[in-house]
Amino acid sequence: MSQTAPIEWKTDPAITRHPDNPLLTAEDVPYHATLVFNAGVCKYEGRYVMVFRNDYGDADAKRLDGVNQGLAFSEDGVKWDVAPKPLFHDQPDHFMYRLRDARLTVLEGKVYMTGWFNRRGVVAATAVTDDFERWEILNVGVPSNRNHVIFPERVGGKLIRLERPFVGRHDRFDTYISASPDGRYWGDHELLLPNDEAFLPWVNNKMGPAAPPVKTEKGWLAVIHGVDIDPARKGWGWSGDWPKRYSAGLMLLDRENPYKLIGLCRKPVLVPEPEYEYEAKGYRDYVIFPGASILEDSGEVKIYYGAADTVECLATAHVDDLLALCEPV
Repeated sequence: MSQTAPIEWKTDPAITRHPDNPLLTAEDVPYHATLVFNAGVCKYEGRYVMVFRNDYGDADAKRLDGVNQGLAFSEDGVKWDVAPKPLFHDQPDHFMYRLRDARLTVLEGKVYMTGWFNRRGVVAATAVTDDFERWEILNVGVPSNRNHVIFPERVGGKLIRLERPFVGRHDRFDTYISASPDGRYWGDHELLLPNDEAFLPWVNNKMGPAAPPVKTEKGWLAVIHGVDIDPARKGWGWSGDWPKRYSAGLMLLDRENPYKLIGLCRKPVLVPEPEYEYEAKGYRDYVIFPGASILEDSGEVKIYYGAADTVECLATAHVDDLLALCEPV
């Protein structure tokens, strides 16, 4: 199998990057911060809420010492006020301190947060809150699984989530879907989106869920991420040789039966292009990793994404334009 993907992919004209990008950087954080990225964002009780990943260390020395999750609030989804201390404090024996890449879903008046941490492999976890201070841990999985995202309403009386196990085929992992009565016990797992070139010709490596889906008239619209790898790429980012490029795509699931894939964009819709997404100042260059999509009453979709594993950014599009990109499957 070839490891070289086409280089002509471009961001779709339907997508607009926000002119204030990057919206959140390490300089905006009032405590030790180095890389601020891969945030989960939701609208809850009249304001926007962000839980962002903060890898801290010394960028000049190209050294990372640890990770925590920060909390920020916004009235407009653009200008953010960061809480004065991390959401989870230094508790090395508690996995919530080491949680990474949070995704947030508002469901039945509460906020569900999913993320992952390292415990003899990549382990996914789910917690729930109604005040961002007290968290109830609902579920801690087993290795190796990642990229859990929960739907914002029940379907058929059950919670639904997308997930991406680390199994099989040299990093060409597939996206699965599962259900739960309560957020603790998950089952009814089924393969949803195979990682095959027939489905995603722009991916020759990893892919998986990105932002929690949004409900539209035509179905559940979900932003996904996909990776192309080229061994000829060298020196991308101060993490070392980085031959991968992360981009964002779209899939559409049936409203009444989200286990049914009904639409798919055959090309990426958001590709690393501006300097803050690819320039070698980043930890890992050429990375777009969406963690949230918010559908506004106006039809605008806000897509929040980490760029270059270094900063947090925003792109927007009209929901009708995104739906039009999803070809029938």
